[in-house]
Amino acid sequence: MISNRKPGEKPAPPSEPLKRAVAGCLRAISGNPDVEVTFASERPALVGPKARLPEPPRRLSAEDVSILRGYADSMALRLACHDAATHSKLAPQGAEARAVFDAVEQARVEAIGSRRMTGSAANLSAMLEDRYHRGPYAEITDRADAPLQDAVSLMVRERLTGQKPPEAARKLVELWRPWIEEKAGKNLARLDQVLENQNAYARTIRDLLTSLDMGEELSSDRERNEEDGENEGQDPPPQEGEAADAPQEESDGADQAESEASAEHDEDAEQMEAADAPPTDSPDDEELGEAEEATEPWRPKDEPRAERERPDYVAFTTKFDEEALAEELCDPEELARLRSYLDKQLSALQGVVGRLANRLQRRLLAQQSRAWDFDLEEGMLDPARLSRVVIDPMSALTFMRERDTDFRDTVVTLLLDNSGSMRGRPITVAATCADILARTLERCGVKVEILGFTTRAWKGGQAREQWLAAGKPMGPGRLNDLRHIIYKAADAPWRRTRRNLGLMMREGLLKENIDGEALVWAHERLLRRPEQRRILMVISDGAPVDDSTLSVNVGNYLEKHLRRVIAEIETRSPVELIAIGIGHDVTRYYKRAVTIVDAEELGGVMTEKLAELFDETPAAAPKRHARA
Repeated sequence: MISNRKPGEKPAPPSEPLKRAVAGCLRAISGNPDVEVTFASERPALVGPKARLPEPPRRLSAEDVSILRGYADSMALRLACHDAATHSKLAPQGAEARAVFDAVEQARVEAIGSRRMTGSAANLSAMLEDRYHRGPYAEITDRADAPLQDAVSLMVRERLTGQKPPEAARKLVELWRPWIEEKAGKNLARLDQVLENQNAYARTIRDLLTSLDMGEELSSDRERNEEDGENEGQDPPPQEGEAADAPQEESDGADQAESEASAEHDEDAEQMEAADAPPTDSPDDEELGEAEEATEPWRPKDEPRAERERPDYVAFTTKFDEEALAEELCDPEELARLRSYLDKQLSALQGVVGRLANRLQRRLLAQQSRAWDFDLEEGMLDPARLSRVVIDPMSALTFMRERDTDFRDTVVTLLLDNSGSMRGRPITVAATCADILARTLERCGVKVEILGFTTRAWKGGQAREQWLAAGKPMGPGRLNDLRHIIYKAADAPWRRTRRNLGLMMREGLLKENIDGEALVWAHERLLRRPEQRRILMVISDGAPVDDSTLSVNVGNYLEKHLRRVIAEIETRSPVELIAIGIGHDVTRYYKRAVTIVDAEELGGVMTEKLAELFDETPAAAPKRHARA
């Protein structure tokens, strides 16, 4: 065989022909020759016309090739058979319903390919077998720990293609099958008739969600707009950020945020005004604010009396809420095992984030280098001017003085979303990034606190039971039991708390997320700290969701409260607030925020944003307003 390689040129890797063939096949199936295909060790993902596939191992087996082709076929079918605008227009508003909706749509496009191409059917089956084999699905014994969206999508796939669920996921499906068949069996049977029509298929999914008791998560405003055609042509192009191996993680994506923004804008504006949004400074009250600021510490809520008498956000009961140390929720042996599992899962990622953290450390240590002012008339004697002093003891400008620095007088709080939608790769990456950054900042003399927030139960706990026993009074407010977790206190050394982060890997921990109250909790902890500069970084993958609360209150009850809390902190608090959204547009909530599509980007974004904050001059605390 004659080689085309030039003299001195390195031989191509053995996997190069396979990569070219897979990339060409992906473009051919998708019908788009301009699709950009890359191979990396990071998680496979499809972002617009850019496809990222797993890097083939050095020693390829037939199974490895099938798995790689399965990811490529899944992405190609998504591009060929899926219309993002239709999907965004008909997607439900609630996070759990949206996760099921997204997963079943992915099952549709893969079923189309499986029916048309036998080879694609085999590749997709290999991909699913690998995905569920890598996850903890085989160990699930309780339905509360089994993701509903996975069970529904695998049952839909079984109906449309006749293929049984992967071996590792069969227990998950069987836990849910009786309930799903009883509630939505008729809707499942209708999907086969509308497989090729995405619009009709999506509407059937909405009927299926209603049958599964998720009808309250469907946006009535959106339904009316679909019927009237009012929003056609107004929806901005949705942002494709769909990972081929985890369609359920498309929930709360940027496309949903953008499509909902226009529908909610007017309503949110009216509600924010009615809720007594923080007033702006005026010349009349500025002097009063400065006078009070000097003698009285800032308080997070300073509202008119009428608003205090009629709060717009309440909890039905706080008796069952929990604030716990991570080590109190798990015995030491299991915590050590979970930490070991976390380390094994992220051995590759730890090197990437570690390099970023080292870069951050060098930048921070450079800022801590001692700086001096020279040629002064008093201070410490400047050794470089010693000869001048010997020759002329009365000469001036021979002293120096060290500049004051408040760099070390800083505390950083990392507030991590511990909701069920973070299950899998996102929570694993978040835990590792928090761990590495805590160690890095501690070496630089910056104290770090790591907190998590979730609920104690799915769909309401003892609070809901108490509400039912009380006769279901109207407007109960928050109707679930909070669980706020302290993984690492600011004053605790990293070496004593490192294993606590393994708790995030525990099955059954991640449930629902009530962001507003978690933000208040983390913020109040920071306000009690003695450090001069206080930074709060929130990491979340979606809007606040608690089915129990939203089912008996207005649909934006939790979101409205979150907006008010953010506005209070950003306009009236000395705490610097920054947010990172994973697949969710948090820029519509926070002034200083960034949204990432893939959890793998989290480490780089966290280190970069912290570096930017430390490069800036600390902002002065906002002026406190006079009492009404």
